[in-house]
Amino acid sequence: MTDEFQTFQAGAQTIRIRKDLRVPMRDGVALAADAYEGADDKPRPALVALSPYGKELQALALTIPPQRRPSPLWDGCIEAGDIARVVENDYVHVIGDLRGSGASEGEHFGNYNAGGVPLGQDAYDFIEWVAAQPWCDGNVGMIGISYFGSMQVLAAAERPPSLKALFVSGGHYDFYETTYHGGVMWFMPRAAREGRGGDSGWAFTDRIKSRMLECVPEEEVKARVAERLADPDVQAWPNLIHTLHYPVNHEAWFDIITNDLDGEWYEERNPVNLAKNIDIPVWLKMEQGRGWTLDSTIETFNNIPSANKKLTIGPYPPMQSRPWVEDHDEMFRWYDKWIKGIDNGVDSEPAVSVFVEGTRQYVEAEAWPPKEVEHRSLYLRGRGKLSTEPERFNADVAGYEGYFQAPIITTDAIGMLTWSTPVLEEPMELIGTGAFHLFAEIDQDDTNFIARFWDYAPNGKRQLVSTAYLKASQRELDEERSTEGSPIHPHTRKVPVTPGEINEYVLRIYPFAATILPGHRLVVELSANEPMQDEHNALLPPDSFHLPIGRPTTHKIYRDAEHPSRLVLPFTKG
Repeated sequence: MTDEFQTFQAGAQTIRIRKDLRVPMRDGVALAADAYEGADDKPRPALVALSPYGKELQALALTIPPQRRPSPLWDGCIEAGDIARVVENDYVHVIGDLRGSGASEGEHFGNYNAGGVPLGQDAYDFIEWVAAQPWCDGNVGMIGISYFGSMQVLAAAERPPSLKALFVSGGHYDFYETTYHGGVMWFMPRAAREGRGGDSGWAFTDRIKSRMLECVPEEEVKARVAERLADPDVQAWPNLIHTLHYPVNHEAWFDIITNDLDGEWYEERNPVNLAKNIDIPVWLKMEQGRGWTLDSTIETFNNIPSANKKLTIGPYPPMQSRPWVEDHDEMFRWYDKWIKGIDNGVDSEPAVSVFVEGTRQYVEAEAWPPKEVEHRSLYLRGRGKLSTEPERFNADVAGYEGYFQAPIITTDAIGMLTWSTPVLEEPMELIGTGAFHLFAEIDQDDTNFIARFWDYAPNGKRQLVSTAYLKASQRELDEERSTEGSPIHPHTRKVPVTPGEINEYVLRIYPFAATILPGHRLVVELSANEPMQDEHNALLPPDSFHLPIGRPTTHKIYRDAEHPSRLVLPFTKG
């Protein structure tokens, strides 16, 4: 081969690097890419990584040791995988910049270029170009987590002929739930899109455009901005005020802020829906402690029609190293089978493997949940207790419990209520989704309900089990899709709360798998805001907290015979 290349020495391994390749798209735009391969001249299968985070940032996987949270060197955007290991396993690692980002040409409109050329279409062209190169043997897989993972699903839905299989670890699928959990804004995507608090963010250019500003009539944009600026929660957060007034250089974050309801904006290219088009082998993997993402991971898995698919739910903690180096053993087993044709038995293993916290053992099955479950209730009772028995007395006797939340501009204090099971004498195994039925009265027209569920050990240490979020004004349920223990909210409109009125709010408890062991307790915390930093959030990316409420709000929680506030949890059978 006569192509020019650089070399990098990784221990005893020599890596050849083809820099700044130009990959043509069907509309004439060229994407930029780097390819990493072994030192000998032979064609190999390729693993493609695509994102707007910049191929030069991904190259740091060769020089920066993996960092775990809460290391200050943890950079959430170095997600394309361990280059040296990919080359060592005899694949070509091809890392590309999406259109409009980094060194690539073209324009990028909003999140996932939803206002421009479909990224799946670009991925199709990119993959087929790679497959045709003399250094590739014509077979392609994909690699990378988070945004890179979303790109894998978008690509496979287009069915490029040379794409033979996917291995997606830690992907994001439902784009609305990536940023709004139960309708409550989550700040983490701000870090990835702007570069904040340890995340390098997108490889920005002047060709990354706001979809709202470019594709929506000016008057509608002005009306949407005015509506968001009138929200007391937004009014109490300077970054949101700033972005709404000055969206240039904050384009992707501006689009998220101005679209706080679900609907066509998020659904038109939702990977959860596009998964129905995938016809190649797919392995999806997600860690415990990321319930909102785990929810859509399971939904995506169920929507994939391919007979050869796997789902692995791994152990806590929820975040992997950066540069990302985990899961490569499983990934290479998968690709060795489906790309190289090596009979390693991975296709004969159970489709679903779930790590159960507590017992710290995997449960295997052919579907999620991996065990038969029945949803049973634990009722909120007086004195902070959870009980299998409902309250016998009405509100005039049983009363209510309350907490007050002042805006963050006046206090960092978090108003909170907690309820706990007794110390368990027998193990309590819970696998699946759940529901938190909450009868509450507030003195404002909106608030957040944030519930976090903890496994408390006898020594006082605790680990997060799952979470649930709901914006009070988005309490409407999809009655046709909701089932016992699995409430579904459309989040397509807001219905203000009537102050002083008791409403039933049904929070979705995100999927989890845990055994609360003898001697332990299950504890639920309820609040309107959450600690911006605690032992769980320290393990997540920077800014991984939710927008606090801007209204001073009193919350009254009723738990009497007429208002049976309760948890509906997935107890395994047998």
